[in-house]
Amino acid sequence: MYTGFLSRIAIVIAIIGLAGGCANTIRGVGQDTANVVDATQQAGQNVGGAAEY
Repeated sequence: MYTGFLSRIAIVIAIIGLAGGCANTIRGVGQDTANVVDATQQAGQNVGGAAEY
């Protein structure tokens, strides 16, 4: 009975750890996507500015 309780606690701790890791990954993907959008906009402005010369 005691080992069953410990195994359940270990499983819960593992799930919490995995969920935390996923949250960090999702946050990182969001930041990467924002950086790509910013870089694309800047490149478009550079191309637009070069056409004026």
